[in-house]
Amino acid sequence: MDNKIYDVVILGGGPAGLAAGLYAGRSRLSVLILEKGIDGGQIAVTHDIENYPGQSKVDGMTGQELVAPMTEQCKKFGCERVSDTITACDFSGPVKKFVGSKGEYLGKTVIVCTGAMTRSIGCKNEAKYVGKGISYCAVCDANFFEDFEIYVVGGNGIAAEESLYLAGYARKVTMIHKGPALTVSPMLKERLDAEPKIHVLCNEEVEDVGGDELLSEIVLKNTKTGEETVLHADEEDGFFGLFGFTGKKTTGMFDGVLDMEGGYIKTDECMRTNIPGVFAAGDVRVTPLRQVVTACADGAIAAMQCYKYISAQK
Repeated sequence: MDNKIYDVVILGGGPAGLAAGLYAGRSRLSVLILEKGIDGGQIAVTHDIENYPGQSKVDGMTGQELVAPMTEQCKKFGCERVSDTITACDFSGPVKKFVGSKGEYLGKTVIVCTGAMTRSIGCKNEAKYVGKGISYCAVCDANFFEDFEIYVVGGNGIAAEESLYLAGYARKVTMIHKGPALTVSPMLKERLDAEPKIHVLCNEEVEDVGGDELLSEIVLKNTKTGEETVLHADEEDGFFGLFGFTGKKTTGMFDGVLDMEGGYIKTDECMRTNIPGVFAAGDVRVTPLRQVVTACADGAIAAMQCYKYISAQK
């Protein structure tokens, strides 16, 4: 890359990043979107979306179908895109810098849109059943498992909150945790204990999954004894759900640089971080709801704040 200084450098090409690119591009700012994977980020591999307002297919559409027009809009308004893995950042000066495997990228402002935790249960055959029983979003997919059994991987507060949400739909919810006890607050533990649909399996981890076309088999391995147990879906149901709420945070390079809370970036309502000219949008920030629609709104706000910030520097 040359030493071009962009008005806005956006890290992440998911809905938040694409919305930010659209709004910044339409404001006649020079924009660079950095994305190591495919356009759309995690939402691009989502099989069925029903809750994005105004979507062209009311009965559901894939993540790729949803983000493809967003990508084209960004191109229309001049956004550039580079595929690179970013390994470091420097926000100490008036020009912000990202360092990747292919070079350095400079911007007067930056918007961090790296999404929430990277999603993976970590078991064999996981990819085969994503969208066919395996999910990573309770709000997105709970209604597909109305009156079915659901298993939840994770023992932290996020897994507990999602289990409580899923209990409003499922016939039974079982939390699977590899540790000896859940790592949740006393208040959250009380809520779990008070919900008769929720059960907990500790010292267990998901080793493998299987089924014909839909997920109908889960192989558990005891973390103490190594003993394996096979769970089968009810014959009448034919399948069950497996939700994963474990993973690695996407904000490691910002530790000690940006103010964080629980692995997420703290911002104000204008998406501003603790460093002037550095913004965060979408699932990566501390927010009460992580959905495509909220990510897009965050991205739009962040882009317009970049415009205001740059205008004020002139």
